[in-house]
Amino acid sequence: MTQNDTRPRPRSDAPSRLHPLDNPARSSLTGPHAHFAESRGRVLRYPADVTPWIALPDAPGPQDWADLAELAGPGGSVALAAFQEPPPQDWEIVFRAEGVQLVDASVDAAPDPEAVVLGPQDVPEMLDLVARTRPGPFLPRTVELGTYLGIRRGGVLVAMAGERLHPPGLTEISGVCTDESVRGQGLASRLVLAVAHGIRERGETPFLHASASNTGAVRLYESLGFRLRRRTEFLSALVPATLPSADGSRRPSLR
Repeated sequence: MTQNDTRPRPRSDAPSRLHPLDNPARSSLTGPHAHFAESRGRVLRYPADVTPWIALPDAPGPQDWADLAELAGPGGSVALAAFQEPPPQDWEIVFRAEGVQLVDASVDAAPDPEAVVLGPQDVPEMLDLVARTRPGPFLPRTVELGTYLGIRRGGVLVAMAGERLHPPGLTEISGVCTDESVRGQGLASRLVLAVAHGIRERGETPFLHASASNTGAVRLYESLGFRLRRRTEFLSALVPATLPSADGSRRPSLR
């Protein structure tokens, strides 16, 4: 669509007919995280330094994929979390992993006396811990998405967990990581329960995602009282250098 095109477009904040967890990034960006949303047409995303997740409509059409391409730019990488629609054939998939979505069923949530609240001043330490443990995407402003808790030993941050996606009435627990030097001490479990306690205190339901291949983590979460809601996948794809036009010809994607 050009700048002079005044044809009506579907609203990017149109409510979904699906369960909020069927398209959790969109549920978040049209709900409690709407203040983070960057948009083009019906496509939403978080700022690039907050989290990489893109939010497409529940049933995206060609115009939605074109809008996503122009939002990300030619050759740009887009990340889709817990979303079932495959990208068009000319989008190169560079990462794909099977995942699971787990929801609080009987979590014995409780605060932790050793946990401290982490904020922007702690981001360098948090990024360093993430670089050592690789729990998944954590960027300089991810801490703004919700409450993050950490445990220090000898003044060093050795474990953390926090909140990420926030569909209405639900909050995702994410960024769960523990330094190798203190693994086996149950710090991850304690922090997950503490973060879940804060979510429950707001009257919301904790949920989380995990790689299906990380069977140890999945067993841990199930032992804490989370149950499998559905299987899903995570993928990252590259925007093609050119996009199809209505007449079938190709044009460069904008940026």
